[in-house]
Amino acid sequence: MSLGYGRAGFPARPRWFAGPPPVGGLAPAALALAWLLLIGAVPLARLLAEAAAGSALASAIADPAVWRAAGNSLAISAAAAALATAAGAALAWALLLRGLPGRRLLIFLAILPLLVPPQVMALGWIQAGGPSSPLLLALGLAPPLGTPNRVYSAWGMALLLGVQAAPLVMLALAALLRRVPGEVVLAARGLGATPEAALRRAVWPLLAPGLLAGGGLAFIAALGNFGVGALIGIPARVPVLSVLIWQRLSTGGSATLAQAAALALLLAALAAPALLLQARAARRAPASGRLLYAALPLAGLARLLGLAAVLAYLGGVLLVPLLALLAAALVPAVGMELGPATATSRHFLAAIAPDAQTGRAFANSLLLSGGAALLLAAAALPLALSLRLRPVRLAATTVDLPYALPGACTGVAAILVVLSLPGGTALYGSLAVILFAYLTRFQALALRPVAAAAARLDPLLEDAARGMGAGAWRRLWSVHLPPLAPALTAGGILVALTAVNEVTVSSLLYGPGTQTLGVLVFSLQESGQGPLAAAVSCLALLLVAALMALATLAARRLPPGTLPWRP
Repeated sequence: MSLGYGRAGFPARPRWFAGPPPVGGLAPAALALAWLLLIGAVPLARLLAEAAAGSALASAIADPAVWRAAGNSLAISAAAAALATAAGAALAWALLLRGLPGRRLLIFLAILPLLVPPQVMALGWIQAGGPSSPLLLALGLAPPLGTPNRVYSAWGMALLLGVQAAPLVMLALAALLRRVPGEVVLAARGLGATPEAALRRAVWPLLAPGLLAGGGLAFIAALGNFGVGALIGIPARVPVLSVLIWQRLSTGGSATLAQAAALALLLAALAAPALLLQARAARRAPASGRLLYAALPLAGLARLLGLAAVLAYLGGVLLVPLLALLAAALVPAVGMELGPATATSRHFLAAIAPDAQTGRAFANSLLLSGGAALLLAAAALPLALSLRLRPVRLAATTVDLPYALPGACTGVAAILVVLSLPGGTALYGSLAVILFAYLTRFQALALRPVAAAAARLDPLLEDAARGMGAGAWRRLWSVHLPPLAPALTAGGILVALTAVNEVTVSSLLYGPGTQTLGVLVFSLQESGQGPLAAAVSCLALLLVAALMALATLAARRLPPGTLPWRP
């Protein structure tokens, strides 16, 4: 198609062009649009088409097992979201609004449940309860034999999911707190209000959208969680939709794909109200002021009580489960008491043996998370610079949805796309399919920091480079890449940390030799190898800690607020 030429000898804008010209040029914008359609629009369209075709959706609606799983998912997710909102608000009050001593370390520990893989946290909670807990046996606190492990219940699932989602609420409040004008606190204090009254009357009303957004995020995270639903829900006989999709796909056959697509669509429908809640909360965010909010310190007895409450909470939700996990990895078998005579390292040695599956699972997880981080960070550069184009902005919503919706929806969509390709059955179960699903699910996560940084670029740099005859790709490489490099790195780090222990998507897509760490932990626990699963989980935690340490070292070069534990 010939574009023609407009005034001043520049190419005329095509008819689909709307708004100001893209910063990076039309060629990168076209590439960005094609990328968004490939990894965003195509999987979503394929999922909708498969669910709508035939009678799968009607069969799912008429299936009592689906309604039971949907009811459980809805009730457990709602309870988890309520708990997460209460806990996240309390943590935000203590660590962000009132600033306890050791605030930076406490914030890191408060966010850690979000970064610990859900299947690892679930295994830790399982090992911390019941009469066979090695930790409780060693401490003499184990309940009598025959006592049921209360973690295996709908309430246990809601409690664990709420604890894991509480940092999401706290982070939503932290993001909004950066926009709260510090002047409102100064004005309230100047009128004689106590610090607590100033927070209650002037600050918390402005943070209400953050509570709504955080609660919505917590609900969606709980709704799509596979690790907790599988490790706790299956033994407790509490089916949820994310696990039901996995079970239907495991039976094999072409008909199961349509059933899984229908269930994924139902899961997305359950998540829709939370997505609308987040959109409404975003429109109610306060306007920024000239002064940043400064934490109001606690003093005297209130300071000691606040610090004790935070430490008690963190000890209960983090220290106890992780110690129980370590104790389970150090005993010869489940149900034995940990002590000098029973402690053994054989499960760790078995986990790192040359013929073990752990090494391959580690390699697969690192390869997939690192590859997704590099590809998505590279794609984020032309994407962020092209968001001024209306078609690119519209297409960008197709990568926002896979990140916002439960991961099972992305997994099913990836299967459908791959099987639609010539020879796609040969790709099913390969690392390439899992990588494609990661690209679809995590592009929004990599794009956000880059888009925010690109919006602050000086347009004069683009005009000057264009006037000197620099082409689109030269401008992209020489003019825009250097100032956006920290944001690109930040997006890649967030993707790597999120994807390295991902289990919901990979549990639907893995095949022989393509197990990831999350899938391996689940498989070992399901097959009755609890101590070995605990040992692999401990190694997975070491991997997460190493990645977090590397990210912390790079934090000084990253945009403020990029790392969730360094707000």
